[in-house]
Amino acid sequence: MSAMRGLLFKVLFYPGSAAFVLLAPLFALAGRETLTRHIYRWVRFHDWCARVLLGVRWRIEGEVPRGPALIAMKHEAMYETLEALLFLDRPAPVFKRELMDIPLWGRACRRYGGIVVEREAGAKSLRAMLAEAKELIAEGRPILIFPEGTRVPHGQRPPLKSGMSGLYRMLGLPLVPIACDSGRLLPKHGPKRPGIVTFRIGEMIPPGLPREEVEARVHAAINALND
Repeated sequence: MSAMRGLLFKVLFYPGSAAFVLLAPLFALAGRETLTRHIYRWVRFHDWCARVLLGVRWRIEGEVPRGPALIAMKHEAMYETLEALLFLDRPAPVFKRELMDIPLWGRACRRYGGIVVEREAGAKSLRAMLAEAKELIAEGRPILIFPEGTRVPHGQRPPLKSGMSGLYRMLGLPLVPIACDSGRLLPKHGPKRPGIVTFRIGEMIPPGLPREEVEARVHAAINALND
């Protein structure tokens, strides 16, 4: 049954997603609001496929942050990269430079709004990144980052990348950690299982704390569901 569910999901979601992605640059030409509505249609399509075909739903534990904040979320599956848009307020994600280099799609990502990071960013790149972030914050949007840098299997606790603490220091925003256990049901390799994914929202961390303290608190909070 799990194998059949997974096959149905692949047959419907991925071809459908290809259509959404190919159309995104066209919607981007009409402006950010039009593109955002198109992206949310894609997100709701993913949510429907996950619920109906995979039997996967989500729940929230804790208070959802509103307004500008730096959101640091555990990353175990593609699931949360889309579903987070359904409960956060138009989050602006931190994108890798490689994604921005994809023809047409990169332009659409920029139009939606996000922060581009580079592995070896110089002073000029850092200033551009900070300017992009301040524009998004002025719109009242939270900044979403996956501080481990990539998806990790459920139960693993890799160290955090330095980018999170750098943004925390530069932006002067409160930081909200969010744990997620999507990898328990949706591993990268192996059959998917029905069930409920939990997003556990941790205690808000005020701005201005030392790097070591912030990283320790975030690392513990985003891994809370691994216990």
